[in-house]
Amino acid sequence: MARLVWDNSGDHLYETGVKNCVLYTATSGQDANPYGKATAWNGITSISESPSGAEATALWADDIKYLNLYSAEEFGATIEAYTYPDEFAACDGSKALVPGAYVGQQTRETFGLCYTTTLGNDLVGNDYGYKLHLIYGCKASPSEKAYSTINDSPEAITFSWELTTTPVAVAEGFKPTSYIVIDSTKVDKDKLDDLLDKLYGTDGGSGSTATNGYLPLPAEVKSTLQ
Repeated sequence: MARLVWDNSGDHLYETGVKNCVLYTATSGQDANPYGKATAWNGITSISESPSGAEATALWADDIKYLNLYSAEEFGATIEAYTYPDEFAACDGSKALVPGAYVGQQTRETFGLCYTTTLGNDLVGNDYGYKLHLIYGCKASPSEKAYSTINDSPEAITFSWELTTTPVAVAEGFKPTSYIVIDSTKVDKDKLDDLLDKLYGTDGGSGSTATNGYLPLPAEVKSTLQ
């Protein structure tokens, strides 16, 4: 085994930014899909991932620590944005009374999210690659909205939502999960492009038919990238 080396050129990696956020809501009808309707979400300022759980409980026997039992791990997040798409209203507990008028305190719908963060290094900067984040089983908690007068130092209102998640099935040999992250520098480019076509949809052209984006479940993500 070769001796370890530190600080080689190209090994100074970092992650930054958040962009290309997509909201996935349920479709209706015969082909209902819980994540079948993709909507671009503009104005995202931050997404904070907040895993929790996996806390140790010590068991003692024979006057020694016998073992540690760990609680189930959960995944949550916080979204901050200047705006949100109309499709998110139902996820935020609003329902149209008539077109343009919304009633609050309604049932909050489950949704999915996809967003991209940028990978960089010391040689090519932010062009090194990216990570694709997929979140399933999201529910948004009620959040505070603060409105203030326009003055000589105007600021746009920032909305914020706390998210909790319910895991979905993955594949044999894996526990259910709410979160998948994909590193563009470590997967096949053509297969990743196929996954992006599913996530974002396609325009068609050259004899092909345009397709709508949707959030594939983990088993489909695995088969697409294999």
